[in-house]
Parts: sequence; C-alpha cells; structure tokens
Amino acid sequence: MTLPWTAADIPDQRGRTVIVTGATSGLGAVATRLLAGAGATVVMACRDTDKARAVAAGLDGDIDVRGLDLADLASVRAFADGLGDHPVDVLLNNAGVMAVPQGRTADGFERHIGTNHLGPFALTGHLLDRVRDRVVTVTSGLHLLGRISDDLNWERRRYQRWLAYAQSKLANLLFAYELQRRLAVAGRRTISVAAHPGVSATEGQRRDTSFQGKILAGGRAQSPEMGVLPLLYAATAPGVTGGTCIGPDGFMQRNGHPKVVGSSRTSRNAALAAELWDRSEHLTGVRYDLGAPGEQPG
Repeated sequence: MTLPWTAADIPDQRGRTVIVTGATSGLGAVATRLLAGAGATVVMACRDTDKARAVAAGLDGDIDVRGLDLADLASVRAFADGLGDHPVDVLLNNAGVMAVPQGRTADGFERHIGTNHLGPFALTGHLLDRVRDRVVTVTSGLHLLGRISDDLNWERRRYQRWLAYAQSKLANLLFAYELQRRLAVAGRRTISVAAHPGVSATEGQRRDTSFQGKILAGGRAQSPEMGVLPLLYAATAPGVTGGTCIGPDGFMQRNGHPKVVGSSRTSRNAALAAELWDRSEHLTGVRYDLGAPGEQPG
C-alpha cells in the first residue's frame, strides 16, 4: 500500500529556483514556506511587495521578493525583464482572484479572465525559454461550470461573478493542456501540469459570504497546508507527466491528498484550446515561439 503524499515527501530542492505568484497569503504563502524549507530559492512574485517582505521575514531560506501584478500586462513584462537570463526550474502560476465584483484590469479585461488566465498566459510566454523543468497552472474544480464564451470579457452579457471565475478556471486547464501539446510537438523537456487545491480555507473563500458562494465553494474546507499539497506535488514530485491535472483524492476532489485527477470533457477539447490560445496571443500581444521540433532554448 502506497502512503499518501505529504509535505515531508517534497524532494530536496537545493539548487532549484521556483517562482510562486500570489505568495503573500493562503496557498502561495504556504508553498513558499515549504519550498524554501526544502532548499529552493523561491521568488515571491506579488502585487504587494511590502506585505510579501513581511511574510518573507518570518520564513527561513533563500527568498527573493519581486513585484508582479497579473492584472497589468506592463507589470508582467517588467517582472520577466527584471529576472534577466536567470534560469527558473518551476513556474507556479498560483495567483488569482475569486468571485470578485465586476471590474476591469489595467488593460481593460474582465478581472477574472484578465488576472487568472491572460496574465499567467503572458507571464509564461515571457519566461518559457528560461523554465527548465515545469510550469504548474492552478485551476479549480469549479471549471466544470465554465464555458469559453465569444464574450470573454463579459461586455454583452449579464455579469455573474461565479461563472466568470469558472470561465477563467476552465481557461487555465485549456491553457495547461495546450501548452503541453505544444511543448511535446517542439520536443521540449519542459512539461506543463495543472493542479487544484480542492476546497481550501483561503482568503478568497473567506471573503465571499454570499449564498451562491456557500453553495459553490462552501462546505467543510481543508487547511491551506492540505490544499497546497496537489500544487507542490505537481511542482516537485518526480515522475509527474505533462498534460495531467493533480488534485485531492477525496470525494468529488474536494479534499484529501494529491493524485492525478480527471477534468471535464470541455477542458480536453483541443480545438477549443487552440482557439483560446490564438485569442490569448491576440489580446496580450505575447506570442510563443517554441522553435522547430527538437530545438531546445539556448
């Protein structure tokens, strides 16, 4: 019988660099603490750098705080440029917003699709040639409610914050799987993996007290220390396969220890993923150049 995977199973991370977006609270803060504790150099990529430095001051290990606002494509580019040519082993696309009121990013995108999908899409595109091991993109079980609409930015339909969130989380999965397909065609060693934490007691969940929120994301929530395990498994465990999703092993993937889990048929729709990819390149202005098959970045 195989024992459940826990934080004690994180492999030695010495000599490795991991970027964690949204690292000032919740899952990102726990991931930073555990990865740094395992020896990784962790880049805390956060909108509020003062808050991030306060968090980092209480942690042991090699931690670098840098500013990143995924709701602003200029900030995304500045963050990537600021890293120079420093290689990265893991990019953990963790940051996001959940069920926020209607609003716009700095570039005019609806806040969920802009912050949760288009920002990470642009960041990954800027950094991909420097990522040596894997890209982990955080999604949600609520992707099951998502639909990729022609109206991505909710300009022509009545805004519904939970459906906007679900759309962005479906977009995360479509992106993660499509990135793996393109990496494989190009013969790259880097892999793309999706992960989700189940229902975890994070700041975003605590803020939403609506009836709809209690129905969709309510119920008994596991601790951030448990919720982060699928993310850490996806980011560090040997033998993880690109194009998979890691989530909790409990009932309806709501809680438990990490394992490979299923996702919706829509999330596996390669034609839809390619269409979203093209739209994302157009909206962000970030175009991926993966090179010829078998060509590795210099």
